Amino acid sequence: MTDRYPLAELKDLPDDIRAAVLAVQEKAGFVPNVFLGLARRPAEWRAFFAYHDALMLKEEGSLTKGDREMIVTATSAVNKCLYCVVAHGALLRVYEKKPLVADQVAVNWRKADITPRQRAMLEFAMKVCERSHEIDDSDFAPLHSHGFDDEDIWDIAAITAFFGLSNRMASFSGMQPNPEFFLMGRLPREKK
Repeated sequence: MTDRYPLAELKDLPDDIRAAVLAVQEKAGFVPNVFLGLARRPAEWRAFFAYHDALMLKEEGSLTKGDREMIVTATSAVNKCLYCVVAHGALLRVYEKKPLVADQVAVNWRKADITPRQRAMLEFAMKVCERSHEIDDSDFAPLHSHGFDDEDIWDIAAITAFFGLSNRMASFSGMQPNPEFFLMGRLPREKK
């Protein structure tokens, strides 16, 4: 399977997008395909990554980076998005420092080696993902009992919804995960 839409060339990108992509490359050591896949439409790229960063990089609230990536990995698996399961599963392994957790969460999060708090979080995220029209006040109590406040619950829902969009864009376009993602977080990093 190959990308249905060719990845943008770095040299052809507007200056602001090129700078952002180069910063990601500097940090990660490679350019995740999503950055070049969506860059074919600069205005949409900017909007997408502005919302992505607002959700995934925020400091407020009780969701950890691992929690956020766990939501993405679990809901992307339900949405059958290869790119997002592989890419965000890699980040999940790195943030949680657990080499098996992403595979467990993607295949069956109910049997994964995660905390009861994370299980409650994923239970809610899955309902938002699959049956958001059924959400009612009773869905909030289990989250509150695990220390999530209403803003955290908004974050869980917003991450789930945003990545529903991302999953569909990646899947319809045939976006493929970078090979680097498959090994990230599986083995301890070598000390330099």
